[in-house]
Amino acid sequence: MNHVVIRPLRFTADVAAMRGFLETLGLAPRVEGTQGGWVDLMAGNGMVALHDAASSSTGGKHGDTRLTFEADTIDELRDRLVAAGYDDATTFDEAYGRVLSVTGPGGVVIWIDERSEDLYGYRLHESKPDERLAVRPRLLGAAEAEWMPFLELLGARDAVTFGAPAGEFDVRLELWTSEPLAEVAARLPGAELQAQSITLIDPDGQPVQVHA
Repeated sequence: MNHVVIRPLRFTADVAAMRGFLETLGLAPRVEGTQGGWVDLMAGNGMVALHDAASSSTGGKHGDTRLTFEADTIDELRDRLVAAGYDDATTFDEAYGRVLSVTGPGGVVIWIDERSEDLYGYRLHESKPDERLAVRPRLLGAAEAEWMPFLELLGARDAVTFGAPAGEFDVRLELWTSEPLAEVAARLPGAELQAQSITLIDPDGQPVQVHA
């Protein structure tokens, strides 16, 4: 079975600060660029990738978060998407590996990287994430009824949550944990603890929530 993992991509002016923030939450680095412009971090379920905004070739700006995924194989996924009517689903080679690009609901372009054994000059970490932690970004400005069939095609039906359907499309970093929230909040200066969630501002100035 083709395993697809959610991996929101954050463009940031300070990769080190965002990495430290995510590691404090319990994510663990997996693959890191030798120049410091890229790192992806694993939770027990899901991932977050960080990209230096200044070196983005796709117009990524500081604080932007894009909806991206990683899959075992993208050829099978492309064929499945084309058969379902997503005719622009295309695979291509990047410096770091193979990528599938497809226009999803609302004209949102989605990238899906193919998992590769070749690190293309990147460095692999063997650190372990907090298995209690899951990454489930929240989609704003997205109609759930339109997005759910698309996510089901990817095999990622439960990978996101939905906020207000009106307005401009946006992706918010959100996490879920079985660790006591008071313990999580104690590691994070400025965290606002509620009964079932923590709200805080990340180093990029963006809101993040951690849910029980």
